[in-house]
Amino acid sequence: MQSPAPFTRIGTRGSPLALAQARLVRQRLSQAHGVPEEDIAIEVISTGGDRSQASNVSLVEIGGKGLFTKEIDEAMLAGRVDIGVHSSKDVATRLPDGIHLAAFLEREDVRDAFMSVKAASLDQMAERSRFGTSSIRRAAQVLRVRPDLEIVPFRGNVGTRLQKLLDGVADGTMLAMAGLNRLNEAHRATAPLDPHIFMPAPAQGAIGLAVRSDDSRSAALVASLDHRETNAAITAERAMLAVLDGSCRTPVGALTSRAGETLTLKGQILSLDGKTAFESEAAGEDPLTLGMAVGEDLIRQAGTEWLAQWAAHP
Repeated sequence: MQSPAPFTRIGTRGSPLALAQARLVRQRLSQAHGVPEEDIAIEVISTGGDRSQASNVSLVEIGGKGLFTKEIDEAMLAGRVDIGVHSSKDVATRLPDGIHLAAFLEREDVRDAFMSVKAASLDQMAERSRFGTSSIRRAAQVLRVRPDLEIVPFRGNVGTRLQKLLDGVADGTMLAMAGLNRLNEAHRATAPLDPHIFMPAPAQGAIGLAVRSDDSRSAALVASLDHRETNAAITAERAMLAVLDGSCRTPVGALTSRAGETLTLKGQILSLDGKTAFESEAAGEDPLTLGMAVGEDLIRQAGTEWLAQWAAHP
């Protein structure tokens, strides 16, 4: 006898963090729609970003953030899964035709955390220590305050990176507090970092739910999970990033706060070596307008020559 079709099908990467996020979404869908969790299928999909982890190269060098979502998007477009669950900071600014981000769960802690088994803080790292990261944003922000440090390639899931620290591959690194919290590993953070100094990646800490543009049923299912304030903040940050993506490939940070109906967005772009940084801040009620305004101001401050200089880097 053929098994009944699942209530809906979730597509996710196979890392421990991705699976934790997919299970959280399954739990929320189950509660919102009164169906057993076992009736909601989770399909693990290998992505190019996952397969490139062992190479330890920066995502910028091999195609950008979309490497973590491409195969899940393709599975949705082919009808194999209905909902893509993503870490929103990994979602490309321009989505494939036929796919859109329909909802965001309430945002977790946006901060990065300093991680080390040798030093209690970034300031206390010994001179010329090795700092492990393959994020151009994190590397630039670290070099801005500790230009003496050596940046070494450092990729992998949370467990892999923690093991690399224990193995001495690097003396320190950064991980997102959101991921540590979702894996119940927050106690491993040596010290959370001030987000005004180490501005998070745009959309950091938010789980995004993607669906097919023509799939009204899935859009309605995830709509009940959407957190209004998070949606507005991520929309503003992605709008800022969309403006910047058209002009440069420099490290980008974003930080959004809210008071009543007013959003305040801070944006930052840096040179790869951290020696130069530009920041902009604006407030408003429309997230798209706000994000575009901050992005355009950053471009105005930096100037086309400076942007072209850093855009030339791979």
